[in-house]
Amino acid sequence: MDVVIIGGVAAGASCAARARRLNEEARITVFERGPYVSFANCGLPYHVGDVIPDEQDLLLVTPQVFQERFDIQVHVRHEVRAIDRVRRVVTVADLVTGQVREQRYDALVLATGARALRPPVPGLDLPGVFTLRTVPETRDVKSWIQHHRARQAVVVGAGFVGLEVAENLVRKGLSVTVVEKAPGVLSNLDPEMAAHVQDHLLNNGVRLALGQALLRVEQGEHRLVVHTDQAALPADLVILGLGVRPRAELARGAGLELGPHGGVAVGADLRTSDPHIWAVGDVTQGTCSVTGAPMYAPLAGPANRMGRLAGDAIAGRPVHFRGVQRTAVCGLFGMTVASTGLNAHTLRSAGQDFIEVWLHPKDHVGYYPGATTMHLKLLVDPSDGRLLGAQAVGEEGVDKRMDVLSMALQMRATVFDLEEAELCYAPQFGAAKDPVNIAGMIAANRLRGDLPAGDWSNVPDDATLVDVREDDEYADEHVPGALSVPLSELRERLDELPRDRTLWLYCRSGKRSYDAARALSQRGFDVRTIQGGLMSRG
Repeated sequence: MDVVIIGGVAAGASCAARARRLNEEARITVFERGPYVSFANCGLPYHVGDVIPDEQDLLLVTPQVFQERFDIQVHVRHEVRAIDRVRRVVTVADLVTGQVREQRYDALVLATGARALRPPVPGLDLPGVFTLRTVPETRDVKSWIQHHRARQAVVVGAGFVGLEVAENLVRKGLSVTVVEKAPGVLSNLDPEMAAHVQDHLLNNGVRLALGQALLRVEQGEHRLVVHTDQAALPADLVILGLGVRPRAELARGAGLELGPHGGVAVGADLRTSDPHIWAVGDVTQGTCSVTGAPMYAPLAGPANRMGRLAGDAIAGRPVHFRGVQRTAVCGLFGMTVASTGLNAHTLRSAGQDFIEVWLHPKDHVGYYPGATTMHLKLLVDPSDGRLLGAQAVGEEGVDKRMDVLSMALQMRATVFDLEEAELCYAPQFGAAKDPVNIAGMIAANRLRGDLPAGDWSNVPDDATLVDVREDDEYADEHVPGALSVPLSELRERLDELPRDRTLWLYCRSGKRSYDAARALSQRGFDVRTIQGGLMSRG
């Protein structure tokens, strides 16, 4: 069998290695148009910031290693330019010598990845405007900073990559402004969660130009000028972090079916509309594992899994790729931001009913030194309690909670399962009731009717607000017009509360207002507790 793989990096390289492990007799050839067949593109921003000082550390597996360890022929700087599906051959150009030849295949794998998005905006081809997708591009950015003594940068795009680049440019001593067309950073987060990230970025010196559309980039007298619809921002360099699009030209030219987001359409076995061609990684049109709807999610984890599964499929093993739930994590100036599944906006767009749960637990028990607060949000199907999405922001312990919630979502677990989850506990690592357990308990209480709840967005203008914190806390900060009835005095002051109106209860984080709501509801009061308390007010 002749197996030809177009593209390396995560998906293509994983497919090649897996195909060899399952079939020692196959002739496996990889063509990669770039100079490196396998490199850590997720580490590129950290090379810019010298966290990873040596470029060689980003190069994972060389063609020589593929040959010696796996007997796989890898040809870098070779571009596949056409696919003849009838004859089952690809046309390949050697980008160094210019020689063009044909290569036969029995199984063909498209792992051509994605390209950085460059919208049709004037000036994006000027010197000093970069994308950060490959090792050579990263080398160019570092060289530009050094030789032009850059001190001021504009990053366009506030997704994970854009913010990671911003952090590392600050680490290099540059002043950084992030331009984002949307009203907030990180579109995977809901606005109240993104607000924590925005405050943290501002506190670490990053300027944010949110809700501003990029109009053009011009060459000024000595430096670039980035024009938005609201400002003119001088810059010594500009980095575009606007996302990526599938590199699907080969598939389109071969007449393969494409999905609504422009990626190659594949089945659960990762086979394309041609039975002899598979597609993996960022070039594919993904499917959301939560809703079953089309989703484009160019992430390294799914790309690696797809490559491995395609290797299984080519070897004749039955496979089923379950789709993508878009689990992601990012570190920014000591803060960890993570999410899995869908956010509120996406769920509303899909017509999915859901409830939201907020909490602000410590990452470990408060009596053990070093406990920090995390902000955690769940999105839950009210019909059965199934987890639909989760988001978390904090300093410590965020990633491990999100990993637990990601697996729960994958297994279609409910909040009732989260209540009962048995997780590691020691004082320095968590609590006997882990934040995951507490999140499940809060959501389960809502579904059982034990926690009539709302959030700040649906509190009526004429609501009767009751602050159940202590007097000194109320004196320091409170919502205008709120009654002050501390939980510690609640049962003795029931006569001060109206019984003919809904009482909206709040505290700092939601715990005391829940206790107050339980006490009052059993005494005939109509109550709502405002989830997350003042910490979720924004």
